[in-house]
Amino acid sequence: MKESNYKVLNSIKTWAEADRPREKLLTKGKHVLSDAELLAILIGSGSSSESAVALCQRILKSVEYNLHELGKLRVSELQKFKGIGEAKAVSIVAALELGKRRQASPTQKRITISCSRDCYMIFHPILGDLPHEEFWILLLNRANRVLSKKRLSSGGISGTVADSRLIFKEAIESLASSIIVCHNHPSGNRKPSHSDINLTEKLVKAGKLLEIAVLDHLIVTENGYYSFADEGRIG
Repeated sequence: MKESNYKVLNSIKTWAEADRPREKLLTKGKHVLSDAELLAILIGSGSSSESAVALCQRILKSVEYNLHELGKLRVSELQKFKGIGEAKAVSIVAALELGKRRQASPTQKRITISCSRDCYMIFHPILGDLPHEEFWILLLNRANRVLSKKRLSSGGISGTVADSRLIFKEAIESLASSIIVCHNHPSGNRKPSHSDINLTEKLVKAGKLLEIAVLDHLIVTENGYYSFADEGRIG
């Protein structure tokens, strides 16, 4: 067999798309990939005689498949493997060092929402003095701890668009158990408009169908806020 043909057969590009490391990560998630496949993504390509995955399997075998021992290898030691140049070796060393630092880094404590004021304290610094309206969503887990907050839209002085489909898309993708929505009134008027009321009712109904509770809708102003939940308007 000619070397050029042999090289083609060993290329990851000739594999079924579902078996390629990058595609597997995107479609099935990072957890399904082996250590060799994750390393293969880092180095990008193998050599003329073996794929990136096969090369990484050989590297791992040399340290008895122990990532801790792999992290001890220097750039010069990694370069002894055919197909690993300086750039690839540096990528491996940097990635393992980053993983090591991640393990040593303290886990950030999530904020727990117990009342409307907790939510207000998150959003007032963001929305309180804006000259235009913005619509945000707070994504929570089952313990009412904040997973993340996201801005969904930014509008003019008197309004902004809030798309319920985008709101629940964010909630579903984040695996949120509940949400709190929030927008500001640059005018300083805390009273909800008819569209605010209609939107809240629509979100609460949709949330019940999707089993994602809408806990509150806050209207934030520079000097205070309005809570639909506090006013008994969350059904």
